[in-house]
Amino acid sequence: MTMMTAPHPAESTARNAATPIVIVGHVDHGKSTLIGRLLHDTDSLPEGRLGQIVESSQKRGRPVEWSFLLDSLQIERDQGVTVDSTRIPFQFKGRDFVIVDAPGHRQFLRNMITGAADAEAAVLVVDAAEGAQEQTRRHAMLLHLIGIRHVIVLMNKADVLAFDAARLEAAEQAIRALLAQLNVSVDAVIPASARDGDNIAAPSDRSPWYKGPTLVQALADVPPPAPRARLGFRMVVQDVYRFDETRYVVGRVDRGIIREGASISIGTQGQTARVTEIARWHAPALPVAGPGESIALRLEPDIVPDRGDLLFNPDEDMPRPVRSARIQARVFWLRQEGLKRGERLSLRLGPAEYPVTVASIDSVVNLEDMTLQKADMVGPEGFATIILTTAHAVLFDIFTPGLNDGRGVLVDQYQQIVGGAPLIGAAEISEPSHTIHPTESVISSEARRAAGERRGHVFWLFGRPAAGKSTIAREVEARLFRDGQRCVVLDGDSLRAGLNSDLGFSQEDRRENIRRTAHVARMFAEAGHIVLVALVTPMKSDRALAAGIIGKAFSEIFVDTSADICESRDPKGLYAAARAGKIAHFTGVDAPFEISDDPSLTLSSDSGPERAAETFIDYIQTKV
Repeated sequence: MTMMTAPHPAESTARNAATPIVIVGHVDHGKSTLIGRLLHDTDSLPEGRLGQIVESSQKRGRPVEWSFLLDSLQIERDQGVTVDSTRIPFQFKGRDFVIVDAPGHRQFLRNMITGAADAEAAVLVVDAAEGAQEQTRRHAMLLHLIGIRHVIVLMNKADVLAFDAARLEAAEQAIRALLAQLNVSVDAVIPASARDGDNIAAPSDRSPWYKGPTLVQALADVPPPAPRARLGFRMVVQDVYRFDETRYVVGRVDRGIIREGASISIGTQGQTARVTEIARWHAPALPVAGPGESIALRLEPDIVPDRGDLLFNPDEDMPRPVRSARIQARVFWLRQEGLKRGERLSLRLGPAEYPVTVASIDSVVNLEDMTLQKADMVGPEGFATIILTTAHAVLFDIFTPGLNDGRGVLVDQYQQIVGGAPLIGAAEISEPSHTIHPTESVISSEARRAAGERRGHVFWLFGRPAAGKSTIAREVEARLFRDGQRCVVLDGDSLRAGLNSDLGFSQEDRRENIRRTAHVARMFAEAGHIVLVALVTPMKSDRALAAGIIGKAFSEIFVDTSADICESRDPKGLYAAARAGKIAHFTGVDAPFEISDDPSLTLSSDSGPERAAETFIDYIQTKV
């Protein structure tokens, strides 16, 4: 009985966890200088480091450059930029802080997301003379979307403005207006000079009119994060081990306390079990475990959870995780191609991955004026609120700054991270169309290749009417079939006779013809087929549409047959009909044909389809 109620060391400690502070700002607005100065003015520099900074500065003929502190990364010396978030501990009045230096360059937004998501508070560094720049707006948007609760604005380089109260007040009003648009409340706006130490740790004589806190005072006013031991228990299943007849569920306690005898609820299915043993490796036996501990649980009954299942204690009087197949998320889109409705990705939550579909794009942020707008696509490095759907419900906690709750990441079929996705709750169904939940194949591309299948790919043949696209495609189809490879041909006339028989030949209908074909082609490719699409596709924009739908498994093949040869062939009599005015807007007669600047492959049918097919097959083998 005594063992059942044994306290965990994390419960009895009076010391709070370190408060993470992210420092963000436009490049050259003084983040690195601020960090160096802050560490110096709070006596937090490692022994001997001040001498190194002074020596480095003297060698370069400069006054003390505080930014040299962060130049310990060689790449920073080489490029003069910060490429990853850096975590630096420091203390002030006995309290622990962790500085997260998030890079300011646009291309390093991915790293900034990682750094900022942990933060309890943020210092937004703004050049007082330059004001808010593009990266300032981007950083402000990021702080808003991940819900940083305490934001301190440092109007740096105020010495350049001679600490002129009127000019600094104007700059303050501008940045306050920007943040107010995003509903970001500001704890303090501090006129400062990081280089000279004005209003960093001590009030500046050069701004007697300023009555607000110094930066250090403002940081000290930020409430410390709640100790994780006092939060509801959470553990994500990393694996299940079996020793003889005993099975153990292993994972790392993210927050909360778990004791032997406690009940736990397991994953989306909500099965409950009792913890009969808490085991550890190479550690003293203790019937209780707390945050940060890697443990193994023996359960009664002997339930076998899946890797990635979330465990929580249903008997705790604490908020429970959310269970839903429709999830609202804020997204920071990192891929250079836009994110569209209908795109299928994977949502990664810890070790678990769930196939998801972008059901809707609710709003996209216009970084020019920081307004939310309706849009069909999230642009590169864009911010948006979206709804993701899954085939089966997912158990998750709503995103909370400073915790791992709801910290989703979107990955593509190549397992590349393409977006940060804090989960902000279950999404309601507002339209009947939103009830569509596409499902992904349970057979991964890796499993297909392990079974001897080739990688699916779409080869989009385009060219003038009568260029020989379908003839070449059929020749290739026959040869691949003889070699035992799975191939399908989608040619224009076949599609028009069936799937797209309701479409005419207006520009809108031609584009819809391409859109539908691209989606079908993608499905075949995802199932491991070699897909040969043979469509005139005369406009670059339409080929770009197809490429966007299909993604990386897309190659553009130009069948380069001259207009004169095409018209001389005229197997269907279409050129003649167009010349006679019986067909309007016919490509090559009275409608344009745009040649690609850089097709993946160019084929010529002049020497016969057999020769072109040989060249084509050689290229196909490099892609599948």
